[in-house]
Order: sequence, then C-alpha cells, then structure tokens
Amino acid sequence: MDRKVRVRFAPSPTGPLHIGGVRTALYNYLFAKQNNGEFIFRIEDTDSTRFVPGAEEYIIESFKWLGIKFDEGVGIGGEYGPYRQSERKDIYKKYVQQLLDAGKAYYAFDTPQELDAKRAEIENFQYDAHTRSQMRNSLTLPKEEVDKLISEGAQYVVRFKIEPGIDVHVNDIIRGDVNINSSILDDKVLYKSADGLPTYHLANIVDDHLMKVSHVIRGEEWLPSAPLHVLLYEAFGWQDTMPQFAHLPLLLKPVGNGKLSKRDGDKLGFPVFPLEWHDPKSGEVSSGYREKGYQPEAVVNFLALLGWNPGNDQEILSMDELIQLFNLSKCSKNGARFDYVKGIWFNHQYLLKKPAAEWVPEFDHILKAEGIESTPEKEAQVVEMMKMKVIEYQDNLGNKKKRNISFVSDLWPLTKFFFQAPQTYDKDDKFVKKNWKETTAMEMDELAGVLSAIDDFTIDNIKEMVEAWVEARDIKPWNAWRVCLVGTGQGPDMYELAAFLGKEETIRRMDNAIKALK
Repeated sequence: MDRKVRVRFAPSPTGPLHIGGVRTALYNYLFAKQNNGEFIFRIEDTDSTRFVPGAEEYIIESFKWLGIKFDEGVGIGGEYGPYRQSERKDIYKKYVQQLLDAGKAYYAFDTPQELDAKRAEIENFQYDAHTRSQMRNSLTLPKEEVDKLISEGAQYVVRFKIEPGIDVHVNDIIRGDVNINSSILDDKVLYKSADGLPTYHLANIVDDHLMKVSHVIRGEEWLPSAPLHVLLYEAFGWQDTMPQFAHLPLLLKPVGNGKLSKRDGDKLGFPVFPLEWHDPKSGEVSSGYREKGYQPEAVVNFLALLGWNPGNDQEILSMDELIQLFNLSKCSKNGARFDYVKGIWFNHQYLLKKPAAEWVPEFDHILKAEGIESTPEKEAQVVEMMKMKVIEYQDNLGNKKKRNISFVSDLWPLTKFFFQAPQTYDKDDKFVKKNWKETTAMEMDELAGVLSAIDDFTIDNIKEMVEAWVEARDIKPWNAWRVCLVGTGQGPDMYELAAFLGKEETIRRMDNAIKALK
C-alpha cells in the first residue's frame, strides 16, 4: 500500500545524545527528504527514574547545530501532538485497556523481591508462557482478588501475553525477512501503575500508529524488539498500518571489538557527543564535536558514510547530494568501524572550503585568550598564509604524528610568531644550528640594510630588492632570515611574512637575532 512517508526520531532525555543516535536521526531525515516525506521529533520520557535535567534541550540544540530540521514534534507542533510521551498518559491507558479486554495482556502483581527469588530459583528465568503460571497475575489469581488488589491500590504492571510457537516475520529493508519464533520472547511489561506510564514497547507502537509513521529506521540494537512490535500491531488489528522496518548497522570501536562507547573517545581523544555535555549529577564534562572545532557539515558527511555508501567513489557530499543519493537498501548489514581519523580528514576538507574571513571569529577568540589584540583583516591574512600547513602532534597514546590543519585551533601553535616576536633564540635548535653560520650575522645585518631602504614595503618590492641583493652577493639567506623572524624553521613565504610584519618589526627582529646569535 502506498502512503505518505513519515518517519520519526524519538530519543530519551536520559543524558547527552550519542553520535550513533545522530546518525540514526540523519538517516531518517535523508530518507524523509528524498521521498518528500515528513520527519517527526518525539521525546520518549516514559522512564521517569532516568530523566536528566537539560537533556531534552541538549538534544534540540544538537540538531540545530547540525542543520537537521524536523517537520513536526516537540517545540514545533503538529496535528498529532502532544509529542512528549509523558503528556500522552490518557491516550496510552485506552490502548492498555483494549489489550486487557481482548485477553492479549494481563495484570501482574509480583513484587521485585518475588521476581528476584524466581530468578534465583530458575536459571535464565524469563516471564513467559512457561513461567507465568507460577507467578502472581490475573491469569493465576481469582478475578475477585485481582479486583480487590487494584481497588486497594496495589502496584502492578500490565504484561503482553505472548503465545508460544508462532513464527514472527519482520520485513526489514536492510536485512530482508527476519524470522523469530515467539517461544524465545518474554511477556514484556507494557504499563506500570507506579507512575501511570507505559513502557517503550507500548508507547512506540501506539504513537507510531496514531502519528501515521510509515517507516521505522533505527539502530540494530532494537532488532530484538521488532518481533514483539509486530505482535503488538497484530494484537491491535493494525497490520495494514504496520510500518516498514530498517535496522541500521552498529557503530563499532575504532580499535578492537564491540560497539562504540564514550570510553573509546576518552582513550583515543575524539568526541562521541555532538555538543559538549556537562553532567548535572557528577559534574563531569564530556567533549563535543562543536566545541572541538568540527564543522557541522563535515560531521554530517562523515556520519552519512558510516554504514552506507552512495554507490560511487565520491566522499565529499553536501546535504542536498546526500538527500538525492541516499538509499536504505545500500546500507550495510555489518557494523561500521568508527574511523575518527577519517572524521578529522572530513573536517579538514570542509574547513578549507570556507573563506579565510569565516575562520576569523574563532581564530580571534583564540588570540584574545592568549592576550593578543589584532584586526580581522590581519587575522584573515594569517589564515590564508598558514591554512595549508602541516602540524606535528602527539596522539593520546603518545605517538608523534603529522596531519594537515583540520581545526581553527590548530593555527595558534603555528602562527604565534605573527603576533609575538621570538623572546629567545635557541642555539641548540636543529634548524638554527644548521642555518646560522659564522658569517650569518654579517649577512643578516647587510640584508637589514637592504630592507631599510625600501619605502613601499610590499611583497613585490621586497622580493625585487632582496633577490637583486641575493644575485649580487651569491648567497642564500632564506633560512637564516627565517630564524630571525620566526625563531625556528616554520612559517610562510618569507616575503609574505616580512610584508605582514612591516619594515620596522622585521628589522627589529633581525637586530635582536643578530645580537642573540652572533
């Protein structure tokens, strides 16, 4: 049956949004946009014990930063609201009662202590067709006692009654036909009288049905729940409106086995959350992609290719291109290795696309933190001169490595000499030692004289005068001149650097180096 594409992303406000959840939301968004569909934002807050203040706001801010927009839902509105599950209690009660009246569900009064005792008695205990007869529920207790317990306010849960021996087929767009026998499923709790809220299983089925969700695109970890959800749709008689399922591959650790965790990020030095997260309980601060200096477009592009490929060799893809090319059937069944180094490469590519002026606000913030006042024009010049440089760094495992400038924050260690003259000149520095000889001080003094005679201190004029002097003297002053202006072997073209510093500062630095090194 053809129907309008409507998908949803429904996180729980129990903490920061994991990068795996971001990818799930992104795939839902791409699928909806490609099919002229609608993308719903729902909040699953039925587990009141795990609610974390600020988590919902964090999730909303994350998607704003990433540029992933919802069509309806929390904070937006729509005809199928409310979109927070805690605000839909009365809706769920109606459907709980429908299952009870049809004999598809039952009351269970077992206390936590009674359940623990049964787990100790029966190895790998689960509440199902084989064990429910041994428990305190409306299937084993007289109706009068059940009514009395409820009227007296005894706490209970409502469990779904699963009949054993049924083959349950889940039609998955990515994985094909997934067949599970109902005998391995337990009688899941659908509703808790303690807080009057349903569990995830009931709330999602009811909401997806009422909100006309056509496709449920979610992580592989939810695949074990799919047969239960199929059975619930059938119990309600909603087979014709059952959404199509697509279970995405897991994001795997960069190294070793298992799925990606925060511990992996802490160990290897990369974020697993879109924004920095301040835990309100522990006070712990977890890094975020935004605060680390990632471009949101780079994060989106990187995540899109973790578990899906466009069918060609293209790697740099705009959001519009992703929407045009995205196809759920091209998603991998296997887990996707989280190559955080590739994520840095993506950021480098997107950062280079930005004009220097767009680097300036963040770069200026870094300079001010170092006590340096400059102008946007000067800062943009520095960016243009240095953005293609390579930096040396030490990873979290202590290994020395090199990479391209991939973050605006990479600029400062490479550019401080633009704004601060060398305070000392290290005679033991490898570059200084190699390029400062017995005659160098005299040559630099002579070069300073050439520079002082230039009235219009521009790149072209400096180049013309210096190269004429070089040809006449038959010397190669470039590295020694770099020692004077920078202090070591880094920096841009010397003519560009001298013009940026200006004649007075260039000569002053040369005089200081001559005094310190001769």
